[in-house]
Amino acid sequence: MGERFWYITQAVANGWSSNVLQMQIETNLFARQIAAKKVSNFSARLPKPQSDLANYLMKDPYIFDMMGQTDKMAERDIERQLVSHITKYLLEMGNGFAFVAQQKHFEVGDSDFYADLILYNIQLHAYVVIELKATPFKPEYMGQLNFYINVVDDTLRGEHDNKTIGLLLCNGGDKVVAQYALSGYDQPIGVSDYQLTKAIPDNLKSALPTIEEVEEELTKIVEQDK
Repeated sequence: MGERFWYITQAVANGWSSNVLQMQIETNLFARQIAAKKVSNFSARLPKPQSDLANYLMKDPYIFDMMGQTDKMAERDIERQLVSHITKYLLEMGNGFAFVAQQKHFEVGDSDFYADLILYNIQLHAYVVIELKATPFKPEYMGQLNFYINVVDDTLRGEHDNKTIGLLLCNGGDKVVAQYALSGYDQPIGVSDYQLTKAIPDNLKSALPTIEEVEEELTKIVEQDK
């Protein structure tokens, strides 16, 4: 599927305004969602078509252009900013996401635990547990996320919900190391980078279509359907 045509279909399917369409083009959504080499075990840990949809919805990197600063921020500060700009946050996460909780408290045994962010995706019919790290990926982060997935499966997941999915968002890291770390876990987990600005990484830059070009093609399609 061509890049320009993909933006057209997404604009129609999701009812994007011109401003939203322009933002998606400027942040190179096609490269981050369609062309990116994603790190996950969804294909091995989820049944079709859920695995295909989970892979499709995942992005790398995620771009959270809502911080008001580009300096390094603590994980809790990033979480607060995301929640305070929840509409933009959910738009960046993708189709069908709804906010459930920030720093969700779980009492397990005699200990207290707090999951960073929990969302629910109505297309996947599943909870999505997000662990946010202000540092590059480390294999030990996977164990913490796997723990929270197990707890959410046991305490929140309902009879008609699909398997809970985990998403680990790190500030950089080695993709090869992340893929090796995934191989030891049975829970469905994805690993992505995130950025706190709209700047497009050099390795993702391409000949982006302009919003005028996309809207012109969209107008032609609408006229043909009349």
